[in-house]
Amino acid sequence: MTRQILLFASSIGLIGLAAVSVCSDDAQRIAREKPVVPSLIMTPEVPLSVSFCGQLLDLSRYNMHEGIDRELASFSYLHASTMLTLKRANRYFPIIEPILKAQGVPDDFKYLAVIESQLDARVQSPAKAVGMWQLMEPTAREYGLTVTPTVDERCDVAKSTEAACRYLKKAYAKYGDWASVAASYNAGMGRISRELDRQQVNASTDLWLVEETTRYLYRLLAMKLIFENPYKYGFVLRPRDLYKPVVGREVEVRGDIPDLAAWARQHDVTYADLRRLNPWLRDRKLQTGGRTYRLLLPDLAEMSYAQPNAYVHNKNWIAP
Repeated sequence: MTRQILLFASSIGLIGLAAVSVCSDDAQRIAREKPVVPSLIMTPEVPLSVSFCGQLLDLSRYNMHEGIDRELASFSYLHASTMLTLKRANRYFPIIEPILKAQGVPDDFKYLAVIESQLDARVQSPAKAVGMWQLMEPTAREYGLTVTPTVDERCDVAKSTEAACRYLKKAYAKYGDWASVAASYNAGMGRISRELDRQQVNASTDLWLVEETTRYLYRLLAMKLIFENPYKYGFVLRPRDLYKPVVGREVEVRGDIPDLAAWARQHDVTYADLRRLNPWLRDRKLQTGGRTYRLLLPDLAEMSYAQPNAYVHNKNWIAP
């Protein structure tokens, strides 16, 4: 009797092992044929047209549709950098927008600063273009900025925006078309003018250009679309996620400061805070050269995140 029970138990065990083997084989086959999808990746919707500087641009033409499709996908799935730039915009758009308006430059050109620098006032390119508007040193000087061993106004958000406006208005006087102005900011007015003449067209969107310049306008337009409705492109933001505007007081400086760290301590701030809020300083000392400068000193209590940010510059940035 015991032997019969043992034989029966052994048979059940073999059947069970066979069943496990079959189930395992089936699971592996299903996994091969229909893999698990950890996340969904969808192509962003491309509109048929987009408004740029008051002009409606037709995006139904194949090259324009595909051009903006590429940039929308790129910025939508570069989650970290696009999200960071949206957060920074809450701090810097309140500075940039009034200057564009006062200078008579369309508000859409704030997105040029976005694609140039991700709104980083200190960034420098391999070609040595510097600041939020990525100005080369000769161009910066031409449009009124000071660049010395201790001062680089390309990193001053307000002053560099004013200089960029001077360039943009000069280009518009030449072309009478804001899309061509944007292209010239990347390639230079000389190159755009030559290509318009050689290719016998009137608009930069009809030109055959190097890839970087060809993509430039579409990158600007893609960022405009994302910034106007971040949630549509997958960016979920709350007021407390956005960066606080800079709050502080300005101190007018007329003479040289041989030691900025010592000067900062005399004004109850650290040298690090002084450099962060005045990115145009480029040395441990300040040589004014007879000019007057204003140093911004932070109100650390107001800028602390112990109290979450409540200021929202654009309500469209916040998820519904």
